[in-house]
Amino acid sequence: MGIGARLPRLEDPRLLRGRGRFGDDISAPGQLWARIVRSPSAHGHVRALDVTQAIKAPGIAAAVTADDLPGRPVIPVRLAVAGTDLSAFLQPVLASDTVRYVGEPLAVLVGDDPYACEDAAELVEIDIAGRPAVLDARNAPDERHTAAELTRGYGDVDGAFARARHVVRIELAVGRHSGVPLEPRCLLAVPGPDRGTLDIFGMTKVPVWNRDLLADMLGVDETLIRAHAIDAGGGFGVRGEFYPEDFLIPWLAMKTGRPVKWAEDRAEHLVAVNHSRQQYHRVAAAFDTGGRILGLTDDIVQDNGAYCRTHGVAVPELTAAMLPGPYRVPAYRGRVRVVLTNKTPCGTYRAPGRFEGTAAREHLLDVAATQLGVDPVELRERNLLSRAEMPHQRPVSTLGTELILDTGDYPALLAAAVKEADRLGYRAQAAGRTGSWRRGFGLAMFVEKSGLGPQETADVSVSRSGAVHVYSGGTSVGQGIETVLAQITADALGVDPRAVRVVAGDTAAQPFGSGSWASRSTVVGGSAVHQAATAVRRRAIELAARILEASEEDLDLTDGAVCVRGDPGARLTLADLARAAAPASRYLRGGEPAGLSARRRFEVSHMTYPYGAHAAVVEVDTGTGHVRVLRYLVAYEVGRAINPMLVEGQLRGGVAQGIGGTLLEEFRYDEQGQPQAITFVEYRLPTAAEIPPVDVLLSQDAPSPGNPLGVMGAGEGGINAVGAAVANAVRDALGLPGSVGELPLTPARVTALCALCARQGGHA
Repeated sequence: MGIGARLPRLEDPRLLRGRGRFGDDISAPGQLWARIVRSPSAHGHVRALDVTQAIKAPGIAAAVTADDLPGRPVIPVRLAVAGTDLSAFLQPVLASDTVRYVGEPLAVLVGDDPYACEDAAELVEIDIAGRPAVLDARNAPDERHTAAELTRGYGDVDGAFARARHVVRIELAVGRHSGVPLEPRCLLAVPGPDRGTLDIFGMTKVPVWNRDLLADMLGVDETLIRAHAIDAGGGFGVRGEFYPEDFLIPWLAMKTGRPVKWAEDRAEHLVAVNHSRQQYHRVAAAFDTGGRILGLTDDIVQDNGAYCRTHGVAVPELTAAMLPGPYRVPAYRGRVRVVLTNKTPCGTYRAPGRFEGTAAREHLLDVAATQLGVDPVELRERNLLSRAEMPHQRPVSTLGTELILDTGDYPALLAAAVKEADRLGYRAQAAGRTGSWRRGFGLAMFVEKSGLGPQETADVSVSRSGAVHVYSGGTSVGQGIETVLAQITADALGVDPRAVRVVAGDTAAQPFGSGSWASRSTVVGGSAVHQAATAVRRRAIELAARILEASEEDLDLTDGAVCVRGDPGARLTLADLARAAAPASRYLRGGEPAGLSARRRFEVSHMTYPYGAHAAVVEVDTGTGHVRVLRYLVAYEVGRAINPMLVEGQLRGGVAQGIGGTLLEEFRYDEQGQPQAITFVEYRLPTAAEIPPVDVLLSQDAPSPGNPLGVMGAGEGGINAVGAAVANAVRDALGLPGSVGELPLTPARVTALCALCARQGGHA
């Protein structure tokens, strides 16, 4: 039941029995509750902020504004892009003179009861002199709204377009949406007044980074702060970054000397956590007479919201750097203008920058296939990089690493995806039409990235009972990290994965971790665990050789015990060996450390690049504009699957979220900058009724050469190409000659496309 086994998640029995330990499950004696007072205006000068009446309300212990904070703190960038200076665009913990989006924190109240705090927040008097709100990044009034301009590319782009036989151009807008975890954010900070310590529950994703930043902002030693491992009801990139509340709640705990708890409600979540996705693309490709790409360009505007948060401009950089995807592109130029508007700031959401870029590129290729008179699959086949061209280095960088497509056989995966789709009847089903319903088939190829470094650290130890313990710098955000790391450890030590206890995200147990993000938990974290467990295996065999007076070459470690090959009676369990490694053991040599344990740090300088193909069958009601996804296929190269069942689950979950962002989910604003999607009535999430059967074709034909497990990330492959595949399928159903124009494909937009198609001679 080690690597490769379809082991049910070890987390699930505890969670299904209601024994999970989520943020809001945890409280502390004598705790105060916090309530954030947020700006009701999108943009304006704060003339007055009066908390006098609020502080007099029953049960209120303190009220804090920006004037009360030490040094007017701002939140720095975690993922800096070389050559950019974003210091003028960082978000303050609490706004003082100017507010820049609805929901921006202005003050915080603490009291004995959460409902009393919510009532008291209504007593805070806010006087804001309104200013015009900038809501369309394409028409920002001046350069002061431009946070950064990025260019990524190579080759003679102008020459490629000058000699092209065909040039195809489209525009595509990707709408603003974001991750919506089942559980909103929650933080509990518990001070130790006598020791100056802080215990924090609720930090996920990058707890060590958040701990270190908090220590710097509070002016304390980082070892005094402990972030505890908890369960999290989803992450998806939006949860676990350092937000204003991540400073405010611990600071208030230190200031009051009492535990302080904050639990975000859903209305707060929809205006406070990072939004994502909103980009405008003007993308073009130059083709020769054989339909081969000569050059590719994309001019992108990123609507980044009001500030640059911890991700800085990493998302648009990813879009620009990875836009060529799996194709042979001799010349490329991607330019991005990152514009600030009076909306909630943006950050990462599952496959950040790639969902958007894949949608633009793959939609362009479908339009190009129409204009060139070539089948969309054939056009891709002509342009995909071959296995012989791997590894393929492009002279661009992203996230501080060179972009080297490490391994793969893109044409083979496309062929396998098409064969599987045809076997399942996708294209035959897409040919049907009934009344006002039209069906279409869409396909998209993509390249993902995973395993961002630079490092991850892991400890593996065996206790006297024989139990195996893993302490990882990754965190549990619902992805099954406990199961995967247990399987990796079990494979190395020859034990049942259920005998392995994984602690992930506790900064005291693992103070050197880098967290779970960028699909790195298995690639980087798993490799660190593999190396540590392998070191423990070597240590166990070394000790056993001394005790049994046997050669190490004659020993095997299986079923949790070291045995002499050919002599089953000569056997020592891991529990025996852990006791033999005790400090007073006679089997330890002079200066040899005690314990059956190892710490290993796995370093990586380049990411891995998994890849795949998506195919969709849709049905469009030309009368109402309603789109139904009938079938969906994901073909995905994962290198090596530690647990294929978990990989398939990740892919299917990604498809569900991608359908939401392609058809339903959108943060809209009125002309004053007031958000129009603040409940699930307006922000429409997909339900089981909107999610079709998802077929998965999992490939393990191209192990990554960049890590000892050969693995590549699986967390984002299910969502990456959904926008592209569904948009292409809708375009096929309607017979559109050009682009669908904008995602999500809401009924109103699809109805307008039907009318446009009728005018242009399509078959809608």
